[in-house]
Amino acid sequence: MASLTDIIEAHIIALVEEGGGVAEIQRAYLAEYFNCVPSQITYVLSSRFQPERGYIVESKRGGGGYIRVVKIELTDGVADILRNVGKSLTQDEAYGYLLRLFDEGLLDERSFKMMQAALSRDTLALDLPHRDWLRARIFKALLHAYFSVVEDKE
Repeated sequence: MASLTDIIEAHIIALVEEGGGVAEIQRAYLAEYFNCVPSQITYVLSSRFQPERGYIVESKRGGGGYIRVVKIELTDGVADILRNVGKSLTQDEAYGYLLRLFDEGLLDERSFKMMQAALSRDTLALDLPHRDWLRARIFKALLHAYFSVVEDKE
């Protein structure tokens, strides 16, 4: 059975899709709808709707305030992601990018899991900041290799 966090995430994704890539929501309304505290909604937004996963979250506070969730389109495919990866990359950021590629249908499940394993902190058993630096280099190399092979097949 899905957790409340997963259910809220799916609901917000559906709202974004219905809104053509944009959804304006009220945190208090969603909290009431899902019978949870507003901080649960905040947690879902901050942990599941990050730029790495293809979303921007904007908020307007005060009476009548709202939270706007915007889906960022990959206009230039994987090149957009590669441009955004700097000299270091945390595990959460890497997993977010991989999940986005998987969700967009650009990465198959087997490759998704293999790349996750290669980029995990357990595999990259180094101290920070060396681990995040190495992860960024490996991530870029994996994407270049994977997508050059995919393009060759087409």
